[in-house]
Amino acid sequence: MAVNASVAFDLPPLPSYTLSVREPLFPPIPDNVVSLLLPIIAYWALSMVYHYLDVNEYFVQYRLHTPAEVLKRNRVTRWEVVRDVILQQVVQTVAGMGMAYFDPEEMRLRILQKAVPPLLALVGLDATGLAKSASQSGHAMLAGALAGGSYPDVTQSLILETGAEVVAPAFASWELAVAGFIYWYFIPALQFMLAVSIVDTWQYFLHRAMHLNRWLYVTFHSRHHRLYVPYAFGALYNHPVEGFLLDTAGTGVGFLVSGMTNRQAMWFFTFSTIKTVDDHCGYAFPWDPLQHFTSNNAAYHDIHHQSWGIKTNFSQPFFIFWDRLLGTQWKGDVKLRYERTRETAQKQVDIDATKAAKTTPAVNVSEEREQERVIVSPEGPATRTRLRRKTVTHVENLKGPSHGVPGSVLHN
Repeated sequence: MAVNASVAFDLPPLPSYTLSVREPLFPPIPDNVVSLLLPIIAYWALSMVYHYLDVNEYFVQYRLHTPAEVLKRNRVTRWEVVRDVILQQVVQTVAGMGMAYFDPEEMRLRILQKAVPPLLALVGLDATGLAKSASQSGHAMLAGALAGGSYPDVTQSLILETGAEVVAPAFASWELAVAGFIYWYFIPALQFMLAVSIVDTWQYFLHRAMHLNRWLYVTFHSRHHRLYVPYAFGALYNHPVEGFLLDTAGTGVGFLVSGMTNRQAMWFFTFSTIKTVDDHCGYAFPWDPLQHFTSNNAAYHDIHHQSWGIKTNFSQPFFIFWDRLLGTQWKGDVKLRYERTRETAQKQVDIDATKAAKTTPAVNVSEEREQERVIVSPEGPATRTRLRRKTVTHVENLKGPSHGVPGSVLHN
């Protein structure tokens, strides 16, 4: 077939492609549903790991608070925490099902290369001369880029709709490689960082407003601060309205504005959830990458949960940029403050144990039936005394300057 040389192309035609529906990652569950379920699974899975460490007293040297503080300082039961967290997760799942999704736009590298010659001219360089020199040295691809994306030797044969065969410009191999990198890695990375920035900004200013405005604090945010001693599965313990505005809406806006796909949403929502749980875990682990990747970690956020630090450290869940910029980051030593709260909580436990011991009726251990009644009755005063004594024994092992907050944590 004869070549029709009269057809001119300003740019290489885009490579042919076929759009098809992507199979679900976990069939038959749609990807958008998976992106909503994975954060919930991650929340409870990671929370239960930390809960297991709590109840079995592993790594006590890294705990930010003693069991006595958990017992005496928190103003909400664990059952109430679980109930409210489940309610928030139901709300965020329903809201997530109504979200709209957008596809990323295409980019054309050949158009961007046209800016190379004028940019070189701004610094006094002759793009044409440089391109000619590079071509003579055998660097044809570099010469084409310096010339503004001119590759006369890179061509392809095309069949037009009329049946005529033509020679058209083609993309250089490096252009296709860079385009693949941009599409599969660079754009997703930018989308992720944009979403993180939006979430951090959204949560900082709304979180700060809930502390500065008395009505917002009393009506909504004060519920979260019933946990003076945070623990992992209390991370999303909030008033339902606050949970929707602060967490669900914040991550939703970040996701929509950044234009992520469903697969990207799985990573973003799940990672955000894991970071939030880790920030409330109550441990300062030296080997936890999430606690060292940014300055916003469990020790940093724990200061905000204390009565003396409640007006500082508003940033969450990723970076502390806004705290630093607007001067709301906690400054000063915290070691003595933590020691005082530990000692106060321990004294309260000791007083309760002493009172219980004084009010416990004498038990004749020789009477088998009476002894059995005291042991099996969960309401019996002797049983309560025994549990309190056990708690006291455990707490005694954690008291003192060497207790679970490393110097790097106690000296902010």
